[in-house]
Amino acid sequence: MSEPNTNLLDDIDARTKLAGSNKMEILLFSLGTHEIFGINVFKVREVTHTPHVTKTPNVPTGVEGFISLRGNIIPVISLINFINLGGQHDCSNATLIVTEFSRHTQGFLVHSVDRIIRVDWDKVKPPQNMLGGNEGVITAITELPDGRLVSILDVEQLLALAIGEDVIPEIAAIESDDERFIFFADDSSVARKAIVGVLDRMGVKHQQAGNGHEAWEKLKSLAARAQQDGRPLHDSLRLILTDAEMPEMDGYVLTKNIKADRRFEGIPVVMHSSLSSQANRNMGLQAGVDTYVPKFDPLVLVDTLRPLLA
Repeated sequence: MSEPNTNLLDDIDARTKLAGSNKMEILLFSLGTHEIFGINVFKVREVTHTPHVTKTPNVPTGVEGFISLRGNIIPVISLINFINLGGQHDCSNATLIVTEFSRHTQGFLVHSVDRIIRVDWDKVKPPQNMLGGNEGVITAITELPDGRLVSILDVEQLLALAIGEDVIPEIAAIESDDERFIFFADDSSVARKAIVGVLDRMGVKHQQAGNGHEAWEKLKSLAARAQQDGRPLHDSLRLILTDAEMPEMDGYVLTKNIKADRRFEGIPVVMHSSLSSQANRNMGLQAGVDTYVPKFDPLVLVDTLRPLLA
């Protein structure tokens, strides 16, 4: 794999405008073995040679230290600590991928970066029966034209492992004996766990899916059942909460499908995404979401959902 270069950085800046195109932009990188890893370009702020990392005491075990980057102090995380590579590998952390998502900025140490590829979302699949102890940190798999596989990282899970999960605060429950429920879709296991924590504290019943395609199939089944029973779906389904980037079908396409189906009339769709830029927010609104909320601030999520559930 090649060293980072300015052309790559220019590509990242240009391609962050492609959110909602039903394609995924992946930055390929290596950890010093033959395995190929990827991260969604929308989460990458820049790629650079690793500067001096300052070691400090009493930091989480996954944090190598801190760097000063354009006036900001950010943590640096070595991905090798969280991915079981097996066998021999080059431990060089020559390259730093600076990422920004879920209200956090951090650097991921890697061996080298290669290039950006574009793949259709339906070619990005959830991992099945992951081997090598990497369950949870790999959110999806895709295939290169030459047959090699790319493991796409669940960066929310990596951040939780390195720094710790957000603590869910005390949340006032909604005063209701309502049997209706919320349906949510998210491919990140740590995000699903956090959403369940919030909804349980709110006293809201819920169902879930691990990607957009699975969500759409389940939602169609719910709609068909309601139609069979001769009642509107919004009598049972209160709200749909969806992530933006998911394997097989992203949240933008899922939202368009929902909004194009009259059986879902009267059911608000909330996009809940770690991609919090204005461009991504605009794409969500163009797809038809009723509101957009960035991950993951439990109180902001509650404040967004509560009036919609009233």
